Amino acid sequence: MKITNWVIFFICIFVPFYLIMDFRTGDQKTALALSDQYSATLHTAVQDASQMLNMNVLQEYEAAYQSKKFFFANKERALDTFFRTLYLNFDVVNDPVRQGALAGYIPAVAVIDYDGYDVYAIDEYRDANGERVFKHMWRPKKPYAYSDNRGNSINFTLDSYVYAYDAYAKAWIEGFREDLKGTTNIPLLDNAADFELMRKSVIVKSIQQDLAYYINKHNEYATRYGIHYTFKLPQISQEQWINSIDDIGIMAFIQGIPIGDQFYNNYALGGGRLVKKTEIKGAVDPATGIKYYYPSTCSYGYREDETFSSEKDAAAAGYFPKGCMNR
Repeated sequence: MKITNWVIFFICIFVPFYLIMDFRTGDQKTALALSDQYSATLHTAVQDASQMLNMNVLQEYEAAYQSKKFFFANKERALDTFFRTLYLNFDVVNDPVRQGALAGYIPAVAVIDYDGYDVYAIDEYRDANGERVFKHMWRPKKPYAYSDNRGNSINFTLDSYVYAYDAYAKAWIEGFREDLKGTTNIPLLDNAADFELMRKSVIVKSIQQDLAYYINKHNEYATRYGIHYTFKLPQISQEQWINSIDDIGIMAFIQGIPIGDQFYNNYALGGGRLVKKTEIKGAVDPATGIKYYYPSTCSYGYREDETFSSEKDAAAAGYFPKGCMNR
């Protein structure tokens, strides 16, 4: 065979192959870039939402004194912020139709609260005409509930505070486990290690089971509206689950968005940890008569006359700074 024939043969066989591979590589790069973009958007939306969890209008919903982790999680404001950030980054702020399409790829959002959790997911109901309607809505809040074979029940929280029913005494009790130890007929409250293991297990399993249920149920909606993807709870490491219940937070899932010949499938976790401000005490040094202010975590034995929410307020009232290191 002449050399020119070999060249023609090579071009006919291998050039199309290389072109296909080049196109496929280009598609993969585009898909990877889109995947990174979507992940950044999801992460940002969840972080923005988590910052709204502790933004409460009413003072009685702010952190209570008995627990550093107890306060009312503002789920509505968090959810609104989550979607506004998504709409902004997906460029659908003024497009209700595309907003609805995007929501179709969000099978569930969960808010982990101090004494229970809320799931925002698709629900089905009948409208005035008897037609089936699918719509995202909040499901009723569920407690972190546990019961033993003696008929006792415990509603756990994100720390050691419990709401429990003592079956033998036929009485409801509440308080920190360490304070209730030895005063009830509930064995789990008497062992700190067993209590912690059970508390974490109950919280994680409760959230897992409900998320798996609602994400799987999302498939009914997806099929009805032409989304060709099987929604299911992704694999999340036990370490991530345990970290997610250390304080209030939010979890969100996006699945099934087509990118090339693949599908985008990811989730994000965001903590709404509330940093509780340390009170500032205003006191008078009996030896000198000088007025000092210092954090309530310090102790000088002075007569503490006033309490301030900030050092600025204390200074404005005529007090001088005195830190713990000055003692």
